[in-house]
Amino acid sequence: MSTLDIDTVQAFLLVAELHSFTRAAEALGTTQAAVSLKLQRLEGVLGKRLVERSPRAVTLTADGAAFLHHARVLMEAHDRALSGEKPARQRLSLGISDHAAGPELVPLLERLHAMSSQLTLSVTIGFSRAMLDAYDAGELDAVVVRQEGSRRGGEKLTEDAFGWFASPRFVRPRGDALQLATLAPPCGVRAIAVRALDKAGIAWSEAFVGGGLTAVVAAALAGLAVAPLARRIAPAGLIDIGIAERLPALGTSKVMLHSKVSNPAKLAALRTLAATFRSVVATAH
Repeated sequence: MSTLDIDTVQAFLLVAELHSFTRAAEALGTTQAAVSLKLQRLEGVLGKRLVERSPRAVTLTADGAAFLHHARVLMEAHDRALSGEKPARQRLSLGISDHAAGPELVPLLERLHAMSSQLTLSVTIGFSRAMLDAYDAGELDAVVVRQEGSRRGGEKLTEDAFGWFASPRFVRPRGDALQLATLAPPCGVRAIAVRALDKAGIAWSEAFVGGGLTAVVAAALAGLAVAPLARRIAPAGLIDIGIAERLPALGTSKVMLHSKVSNPAKLAALRTLAATFRSVVATAH
């Protein structure tokens, strides 16, 4: 009688949820070839083809989709059997820059929650500078922030290009200062935008200062002002007016993961976080 191997089932779940053998390998801390071999073994045991590969993505077959629920139930039972009925919960404290979070935040939290019922997440959203200060002070296990200043180290998750985003109905009166919607200082993106405008000799004023990125985006959508944003996080309904308004280029910025955890469960969670982030960014492009 054939039996299922827990490692192969875990590999299948990651491939299914991240839509990538490469990202699944990152999350497991192994190689793409090793993950591929695990999937082949699982398909051999089940006698069914579970995934289809294409140059652009990995998708589940009908048999793979049917097996997905059973695989999740099996992994949950496995985790309970290992940890007992009342497992000790691990707390992962994570800081995320407001300008770095974007649409990846929801799938990140979903995946971290799904991978371990014994992991309590403590997530703080704020300025990159504030997140790094808290991380350096030992108040956070890990941070996802924009690279600032001369700081080195960390793991690159993506590199964002910036633009000047506004509602299609936004009108800048000729000769008037450019109306901006930004986060308050010490927001690094605000500093980049203001520096670029000053260098180009373009007059500007702050029409809206938000306490969070959601408020800044709302102001731009309402037609109040122009918001300097990464293209990755600019929502539908906003357009980049930089070329039309002859505004200076804002360049690019790296999104970095900094961590100093050694606990195996937390390390596994952070590997999954990095793989999920890259997977969502790749899918969006």
